[in-house]
Amino acid sequence: MSKFVEVSKVSAIPDQSAICVEVEDKRVALFNFDGQFYAIEDTCPHRGGPLSEGSINGEEVRCPWHGAQFNIKSGDVTSPPSPTGVTKYNVRVSGDAIEIEV
Repeated sequence: MSKFVEVSKVSAIPDQSAICVEVEDKRVALFNFDGQFYAIEDTCPHRGGPLSEGSINGEEVRCPWHGAQFNIKSGDVTSPPSPTGVTKYNVRVSGDAIEIEV
């Protein structure tokens, strides 16, 4: 059964940036894109790079290790070398609290 878990505060993530949060033994990249929050798996499927440390360009994040790109809204891979996308998590904001569904 899924549930929403508080992982951060809105005020902790500036626009056009990301942080890594751990929730129920999962590493999740949490993005602020134009005041909306999105969460995807933090580990690149290609070689395990931390997506939360990647560069953000529009709706995409580039893995800092080998350059694979992913859509931050869907988790879909948009550029190799990653063969697959990453898991997307539902996000909701309640006041200043950001919650992820796990």
